[in-house]
Amino acid sequence: MAVRAINDEAHFQAELSSAGIKLVVVDFTATWCGPCRSIAPHFDRLPQKYPKAIFLKVDVDKCQETAAGQGVSAMPTFIFYRNRTKIDRVQGADINALEAKIQQHYVSGEDESGEEYGQGLMDLATFIQANQCECLNEADDHPLAHCLKSGAGYLASDCDEQLIISVTFNQAVKIHSIKIKAPPAHAPKDVKLFINQPRTLDFDMAESYVSVQDLAFSQKDCEVGASVNLRFVKFQNVQNIQLFVKNNQTGDDKTVIEHLAFIGAPIITTKMDDFKRVAGKKGEAH
Repeated sequence: MAVRAINDEAHFQAELSSAGIKLVVVDFTATWCGPCRSIAPHFDRLPQKYPKAIFLKVDVDKCQETAAGQGVSAMPTFIFYRNRTKIDRVQGADINALEAKIQQHYVSGEDESGEEYGQGLMDLATFIQANQCECLNEADDHPLAHCLKSGAGYLASDCDEQLIISVTFNQAVKIHSIKIKAPPAHAPKDVKLFINQPRTLDFDMAESYVSVQDLAFSQKDCEVGASVNLRFVKFQNVQNIQLFVKNNQTGDDKTVIEHLAFIGAPIITTKMDDFKRVAGKKGEAH
């Protein structure tokens, strides 16, 4: 596996399409750019280190249409894509910052066993806006953030078994299914789902409001972290999803979630922020 040089816009779009849900990292570079030349040998070694990702190189002078279309104004700029969607970027010749971003996004399209979801679906963790998420009745030492990334700890309820989990995405997504991994005795059982609420519901509101869908998780579902399908047609344009965990499997006072994942796809391929006009002349990034 090696870095692939892009010839033109059609070639660029073809590479993004053929990559599917694999992570694609694109180096927008220029032959006259000193920082670009200094980081190039490091970038060229990345395909061997991250074989499940695709690495592309775009010469901005040769492929001006592609550079302009992707909003590149300084070099080097590294843009990350998945499912033809921009998900992140790094500007400047900082190999440590670049690798940190690669590691952040590297396995988002697969589950813990490495199994791909297919049908253009992926783990939507990449699109979760962490600073806009919250959980009511979470334990101080086991907050929501612990369960949004596998292996980072676990979410636990505090005063009783109920939880309200609010997850916001940085762009609209379609949600096909939900995975909850939890110890059987403390796993969620009955869960009400709400979408695109103007604010986080409180417990009285969650009890009385009509949900978009009600789910009943089994102990086996949670023990293995099985995907539980949603009524896909109801979740075609989701900016925020809220889960009201009404109870758990055994009636215990503590509910535990080791990993919470949403499987689906973004509904747009480019964020409008990428089209913001940047003042100044074309130049090197420092």
